[in-house]
Amino acid sequence: MSSTPVSTVGPTPVEAVRLADPYPYYARLVAERPFAFDEALGAWVAADAAAVRAVLGAGALRVRPPAEPVPAGIAGTAAGEVFGELVRMTDGAAALRLKGVVAGALARADLGHAGALAARFTREVLAEGGEVPYEELMFGVPARVVATLSGLTDGAGREAAAAIGEFVRCIPASATRDDHRAASRAAALLRELLGPPLASASAAPLANPAAGPRPSPASPGGRANGLLRELVTAAERGGWPHPGPLLSNAIGFLSQTYDATAGLIGNTLVALARGAYAPDTGALVREVVRHDAPVQNTRRFAAGPFAHAGSTVEPGQQVLVLLAAANRDPSVNPDPHTLSPGRVNPAVFTFGAGAHRCPGGELATALAAAVVDELRTAGWSTTATPAYRPLANARIPLL
Repeated sequence: MSSTPVSTVGPTPVEAVRLADPYPYYARLVAERPFAFDEALGAWVAADAAAVRAVLGAGALRVRPPAEPVPAGIAGTAAGEVFGELVRMTDGAAALRLKGVVAGALARADLGHAGALAARFTREVLAEGGEVPYEELMFGVPARVVATLSGLTDGAGREAAAAIGEFVRCIPASATRDDHRAASRAAALLRELLGPPLASASAAPLANPAAGPRPSPASPGGRANGLLRELVTAAERGGWPHPGPLLSNAIGFLSQTYDATAGLIGNTLVALARGAYAPDTGALVREVVRHDAPVQNTRRFAAGPFAHAGSTVEPGQQVLVLLAAANRDPSVNPDPHTLSPGRVNPAVFTFGAGAHRCPGGELATALAAAVVDELRTAGWSTTATPAYRPLANARIPLL
């Protein structure tokens, strides 16, 4: 490496995720150490917008360690098979092609219908009475909506929502053997649940791929399995020949917005509790995506040398990418520490950039806005000073 290693003073960038206010710390990194090696982490840290953009667009950097494309604890299991086919967890030409299929399906998702489902499910949960069940609203409701959009209703939708919570346990590097076993059981169940609606979507006649009206709710390709139908249509349009990865990425629809949507709902509620004013809940949620990002960081692993700002990341090293810090970089977002719903053309890194930009960002935002709007209508209340889940990259308050 060609720069002098520096050591993080105070919390590490990973510990900062669960601080009550990590943003003064991030601001110091942006100003003083925008791209530097952190001895405590044993990794490079990209903090400012320029470094984050460069890292996320670098062909030499991978989303997984080249020697371990699937975590060793789930290799050879159902969870490992699903993990290894998720577009967000793979690199290469085939992965990029499949990413286009997945992104194409999500781009045509009916966000209005998704929001209406989230609002309805939220009202149903609140109607049960008692204290506001924030855990169910943050995690369960969005997962049930995506399950419903994928053709799973009632008991099957709830079963899938619970299973995806078990599956995502295998993703963090801190996952235990119990987490791996739970994830593998969940992956097998999710395959059983989503396999039939995906097969049904594949058997239905194709709609005109050129925009046009979507099938009606009563038709085989309608809203009952609309998200999977869009996946199949995008695959056929792109000439994607392999059905197996489609099923894995149908599971990915549930997993990729799971923590992000929960954090976005929770962080928006915290912003409101702290006095944020925004008549338009959607505008508030879109600004919270930047201002208090639900996904604070991600990692990249060097398969070849990567140079930036006079420093070189060598093969085998890794980079911690501070998405939340780049969101607050004053060089790309004026007055970055002010929560400004309706901010014009913000630079937002929360959902990534480049080939691995999360295609589910708009869906997550629509679901969060619907849930929060229903809670506002119901006159909710919560603490303004929550603790945060002990996670390495997702900022999710405990309400």
